[in-house]
Amino acid sequence: MVEVADPTDPNILLAEVEALGGRLARVREAVGRVIFGQAEVVEQVLITILSGGHVLLVGVPGLGKTKLVETLGTVLGLAESRVQFTPDLMPADILGSEVLEEGEDGRRAFRFIKGPVFCQLLMADEINRASPRTQSALLQAMQERKVAIAGAVHPLPGPFHVLATQNPIEQEGTYPLPEAQLDRFLLEVEVTYPDEAAERAMLLATTGAAEARPVPAMTGQELIAAQALIRRIPVSSGVLDAILALVRGARPETGTLPAVRQHLAWGPGPRAAQALMLSARARAVLDGRLAPSVEDVIALAEPVLRHRMALNFAARADGVKLAEVIGALKASLG
Repeated sequence: MVEVADPTDPNILLAEVEALGGRLARVREAVGRVIFGQAEVVEQVLITILSGGHVLLVGVPGLGKTKLVETLGTVLGLAESRVQFTPDLMPADILGSEVLEEGEDGRRAFRFIKGPVFCQLLMADEINRASPRTQSALLQAMQERKVAIAGAVHPLPGPFHVLATQNPIEQEGTYPLPEAQLDRFLLEVEVTYPDEAAERAMLLATTGAAEARPVPAMTGQELIAAQALIRRIPVSSGVLDAILALVRGARPETGTLPAVRQHLAWGPGPRAAQALMLSARARAVLDGRLAPSVEDVIALAEPVLRHRMALNFAARADGVKLAEVIGALKASLG
């Protein structure tokens, strides 16, 4: 009789985490050859993908957001597709559409032609330049990993991730993303300007005769296995209590902090707690640890919460920033 290994055995789990850590180190090295000075951004995007979620990259044009997505597609061995969001983009341009075809026998029938969403890594470039109607075309795909067209359901390949880039809402020609769509992004990652040393290295590496190209360091099946492993990482009651305290404390209805009750119009829903639970596990594995800590929850609080909360009119008029409210929430965790 063959004995089956117990997946809950701490020794087996530790060995699997260590093996995954080695693969992730190669992934980071491969990304680092192409992307300069964005270590925190790369880490948060990898956390999102390991957690099985979608990420929203926010920053002004020219900071390498598109380059990062293209690099990750190659490094992680995923079939990628890109959609450039524009004001005239229609839902069918993303999902696909049915066309009427006539066969050799003269019979006519509809055939579904798949859109670019049928991939493993969808890059939604400048997503807030399309109308809310078109943005909403991604809602079912992001949540259920399938799309329904003309009464027929079409599953998407796995793994499936949306990596969207967004220009600051203050820029010309942008639309605010619907709240329902924002909530489907696991993290909102702010992409800022690189420091001087990183920008110097980037100039030397990208303006010469030869430019570094990304190389595969993982496969789609390995990524699926890694995502399943992340869900097996144990979470202590202390970390669970911190997640609940942070999310429930960020709601005006249940929060006790004056900053929350006075300044917020609405707070995060249960998806925020789920995002913190998964991303804290993924961050621990990226750091080579077997279990997340409260420090992981605090570090991920801002990218998890800031797109799931809204200031009320009075707070905006007074110049209050969401970062200040989230800072008070983090401080309350000690």
